[in-house]
Amino acid sequence: MKTLVRIMRMLLPLAFLAAAVAGMLWLRFGRSASSIKPLDPAFVRLSPLEVATLPLAVRFDMPMGSEHGALTYNARPFRIARHLGDDLNGIGGENSDLGDAVYAAGTGRVVYAGIPGPGWGKMILIAHRLPEGDELGPVVQTMYAHLESIRVQAGQDVRRGEQIGTVGTAEGVYLAHLHFELRLGPYINPGQGYADTPLNRVAPEQFIRAHRGATDELLNPAPKK
Repeated sequence: MKTLVRIMRMLLPLAFLAAAVAGMLWLRFGRSASSIKPLDPAFVRLSPLEVATLPLAVRFDMPMGSEHGALTYNARPFRIARHLGDDLNGIGGENSDLGDAVYAAGTGRVVYAGIPGPGWGKMILIAHRLPEGDELGPVVQTMYAHLESIRVQAGQDVRRGEQIGTVGTAEGVYLAHLHFELRLGPYINPGQGYADTPLNRVAPEQFIRAHRGATDELLNPAPKK
C-alpha cells in the first residue's frame, strides 16, 4: 500500500504537467477558426521598402468621365456632413451611371481589392509614390468604393487612366455613385466614410487640381492600355 502511495505521489506532478502542456497546445492550435479574431487592418501598413518601390505618380486625373471629370458631378463633397471623400455621379443622376468605368486617378499599386464590410460594397485602394519634395509625400492612397465590379487585384501596378472597376451601389445600399477618397500615409485600412475630423483624408478635387501636371486647357489623353 505504501509503495502504491509513493508511486501516486510521483505520478501526480507529471499528470499536472501533462495537463498543463495539453492545455497550452489546445490554446495555441486547437481553437476553432471562429474564435480567432481577424487581423485589424488599422495596423497594416506599407513597409519603407514597399513605399520606395511604388510606381512614381507625377500626375493625377479624375477617376470618372474625362480627365477633368466631364459628364460627372460631385453630389457630396469632402467634409460636407462629416463626409471623408467625394461622391461622384454621372450627370443623369439616380442609377444612370451604374456600370460606368472607374479609372485609376494616378499611376500606383493596388494594395487592397475586396469587400471590407457592410455599406462599402466592393473597394479598391491604390498607393502612389509622390515626387521627392512634395509636401504631402512620400505616399498617398486613392480609394474607390461602392463598386459594382473590380478589374484589378492586390499587388498589381496600374497606370493613370487605366480602368480598375465600374460604378456600383454598394450591393444595393445606395443609388449608383463612386465614393472617392484621397488619403495620406502608408496605412492600408478600409476605415470609415464619415468622421468628426478629416483623419488622414484631404479634399480629392483640390489634390487633383494641384497635382494634374497639365493646365486646364490641355486635355492630354489618358495612357493607352
